[in-house]
This record gives sequence, structure tokens and C-alpha cells, in this order.
Amino acid sequence: MNSIFNTYSNEIIKEIEKTIKKIDNSCFLRLMDQMVSNQRIFVAGAGRTGLVMRSFAMRLMHLGFRVHIIGDTTTPSIDEKDILLIGSGSGNTSSLVSISENAKEIGVSTILFTIDSSSIIGRLASINICIPAPSPKLERKTNNHSVQPMGSLFEQSLMIVLDTLIWMLMLRKGIDSKTMFKNHANLE
Repeated sequence: MNSIFNTYSNEIIKEIEKTIKKIDNSCFLRLMDQMVSNQRIFVAGAGRTGLVMRSFAMRLMHLGFRVHIIGDTTTPSIDEKDILLIGSGSGNTSSLVSISENAKEIGVSTILFTIDSSSIIGRLASINICIPAPSPKLERKTNNHSVQPMGSLFEQSLMIVLDTLIWMLMLRKGIDSKTMFKNHANLE
């Protein structure tokens, strides 16, 4: 007998699967090329999407990448040899627009994970990875709906996309989870 919890969680899983299957994955190899060839990776996002981007930065560090989170006090300056990865459902979050504009001026390649590739940041980015989830900010444009509140489906789908990218990078670099664990925090 299914519980109400199982019914609801299965609906969420179906939404995530449907969304992930719609993603154009043709640019992932190009993205991985840039990630492995650039000096450092900088990551940015706001709100819950920012938390997902932070978790991605952690896994990149576990993989041995030199990664920094925009806004942290220890984040160094960025230059044209680096890459900037931004997560923004709307692609119009004002703080992230400002970061994108500054990166463009410096000559930094920006990759955007978004719902709307025609957004301000989308037009500034070198690569747009469009995750076709609904957003209350874009519902009038897309007529796309979710059983979940607000941007939850985008955030969950983004986490799956980024974890898939981590797995692809592990295979490309020939690194397994045991090796990655050597970079795990050890002071706690």
C-alpha cells in the first residue's frame, strides 16, 4: 500500500526525470574541455540555487580542481584564464548580472545553468545550459507548471545535472570516489 509520502515523492521524481530528459546535452563535452583546461573555476549562485552551486564547488574541489565561490572572503581575483560557472533560474538575478558583466569585461568565459537562456546573463554567457523547469518568474512566458513550490524543480534538476557532470569529469580524469575522499575535510 502506497503512503501519501511515497505518492508525492514519486511525483517529484517523475518531474525531475521529465525535466532532465529535455536538456540539450550537446554542450557538456565543450564545458568539460573548458573546465579541465582553465586555470581555476569560480562558482556563483543566489538563494537555494546558490547552495546547489556551493555543493558543486565542493565536489570539484574533491576532484582536485582549484575552485572558488564568489562572495567568500578568501576568493581571489579572477582573470581570463579562469572560468565562471553561474546557476540562476531566471538568469536575471541582479547580483549575478553584475558579476557576469564584470567577468565579461575581464574576458572570463561564463557558463550559465538556467531556465531562460535569453536572459541578461544568458546573453553574456559563452555557454548556456538550459534546464526547462518552471519558475514563478517565468510562468507567464513558458506556461510550464510543477506540483512543487517556486523554483524547487529547477534546483533539484540542477543538482542532478551537476552531479552527472561530476561523474563525467571523474571518468574523464580517471579519478574514483576513494581518491576524491582524500580531499575531503579532515578537521571535523
